Amino acid sequence: MTADQTPDALVIGAGPTGLMAAEMLADSGLAVLLAEAKPSVGRKFLMAGKSGLNLTKDEPEAPFLTAFGSMAGPLDTALSEFGPEQVKRWAEDLGQTIFTGSSGRVFPKVMKASPLLRNWLARLDRKGVTLKTRWRWTGWDKQGFQFDTPDGVQTVRPKVTVLALGGASWARLGSDGAWTTLLAEKGAKLSAFAPSNMGITVEWSTHMAPAFGSPLKSIALSSGGKTAVGEAVISRAGLEGSLIYQFSAALRAGAELQIDLFPDRTETQLQERIDKAGAKTSLTNILRKTLRMDQAKAALFLEFARQTPRDTLGSALKALTIPYTGTAPLDQAISVAGGLCWESLSEGFELTCAKGVFCAGEMLDWEAPTGGYLITACLATGRAAGLAAAHAARSQEP
Repeated sequence: MTADQTPDALVIGAGPTGLMAAEMLADSGLAVLLAEAKPSVGRKFLMAGKSGLNLTKDEPEAPFLTAFGSMAGPLDTALSEFGPEQVKRWAEDLGQTIFTGSSGRVFPKVMKASPLLRNWLARLDRKGVTLKTRWRWTGWDKQGFQFDTPDGVQTVRPKVTVLALGGASWARLGSDGAWTTLLAEKGAKLSAFAPSNMGITVEWSTHMAPAFGSPLKSIALSSGGKTAVGEAVISRAGLEGSLIYQFSAALRAGAELQIDLFPDRTETQLQERIDKAGAKTSLTNILRKTLRMDQAKAALFLEFARQTPRDTLGSALKALTIPYTGTAPLDQAISVAGGLCWESLSEGFELTCAKGVFCAGEMLDWEAPTGGYLITACLATGRAAGLAAAHAARSQEP
């Protein structure tokens, strides 16, 4: 191995974003070097597969884009060209039988990531992509990219490069955010990372311990002017789960959080049943026998509203305020907000401060809830950056 390599294209980061970019570059006839700092590829992707590997959400383009909030605009073109339908076909082309759940979430039938990843890597190998693991990017060196590798320092001088370096959550899987210093030194503008799709912390009393790990089913959560129905989980640290994750931005900002424990009943209906129970019926019996609340919901209500006057219980059950103390730390979050600001990129995902360098995936400043949106956007931006980089490389040809 030489200490100075000159492939047509370099991709740094071998998660799904980088793998997709590498494939687009290889399909364009370019010699591709894919460099990964960890000993193996797709570690966070494989971790996601442990919960079933939710690949995408089967829904029309407009509501799908809405999930990305204010960042839907910059992502619009990439997601329009590679959205839910394209993700499903891509997975099937990699030998995966997929199915769509009742919520519209799409999964491989095997409910894990390893078969898909294994087939994908084999396809990239057949297309001539050269994969190097334990190659950690340490910075630029005279317009080249310098790496610490098991064989010493290596310098790569490609025509074009795609950075797919991830965010800053789950650092042990490879997304440690160390790249921010290197891009800042180049003049790129960055937004500080913040946790997204994270739990919230609550200071529980000792009586809540039996409820740890219990689901809160069929509840409605309201925060930051938004309401959604779903499920959450009571954890030792606080509350977590897909319903909580939908409110990441509002909860990071400290917005008030209220839970409707009976979204299918009105306040009047609840209060009438409570009144019929009589004044001598204990609050515990009202919750568990009159209203037939499960243990988790009853425990949560007693934790924060035990002293509620009997004549306003219906109102409290429909709007239970949760005095949370903060959010789970960044490294425990499923994903991140913040990262490389869009103003540092051209419309083709090219860095304005480093010609020929393209960026994609979670390192960009966007966020979305769980439910298939995250993986889809990583694949879509990886594809878009790879195609743009391939076009730039071809334009250099004589």
